[in-house]
Amino acid sequence: MKILTEHEAKKVLSKYGIQVTQGSIAKSADEAFRIASGIGFPVAMKISSPDISHKSDVGGVVLDIKKEDVKAAYSDMISRISKAVPGANIEGVLVQQMAPPGHEVIVGLKKDAQFGHALMFGLGGIFVEIYKDVSFRVTPIDKKEALEMISEIKGSPILKGIRGRKPVDVDAVADVLVSVSEMAQKENIVELDINPLIVGENGAVAVDARAMVEK
Repeated sequence: MKILTEHEAKKVLSKYGIQVTQGSIAKSADEAFRIASGIGFPVAMKISSPDISHKSDVGGVVLDIKKEDVKAAYSDMISRISKAVPGANIEGVLVQQMAPPGHEVIVGLKKDAQFGHALMFGLGGIFVEIYKDVSFRVTPIDKKEALEMISEIKGSPILKGIRGRKPVDVDAVADVLVSVSEMAQKENIVELDINPLIVGENGAVAVDARAMVEK
């Protein structure tokens, strides 16, 4: 088995037409500044290591970094992670654009020895951990089944617009589900989590992703 870093997992998502937050791996403070300047400020920084799945738990995520703080943020993160997770293989720091506004949802994929790949959808962030409000399908699925998955969760009215709030682009979420279903048939994926997938009025963007693949 091989654990993909967020940057590697996002490359696979992009291959299947899923929009991701743009960014690159920096291996020095100066390189972090160059990457950030190309993206535009503010930026997000995340530790890139196959040994660290939950980056925020060890201080490996910093958001809204301004131009004058980039180099210090890079150095501080490398120092902090080296102490928090000694011995971890640190590839560098992923410098990426900030997430767009919208609702957080989660898309997951897990391979079962008996049934094949199971696809999961739910509200993202704390909602999936607290409410366990998710729906499942065995892949492959089509667009109709993807829309059914979205409608099945209790929180679906939040996405479709309630109390004067504008509905999000549910079609874009369904397209992501279909793309992940296709991925399950063509890639050696054991587990995949896109959390969060930010969905707004026009489109959906994968802000974070992690994956495990068979070598």
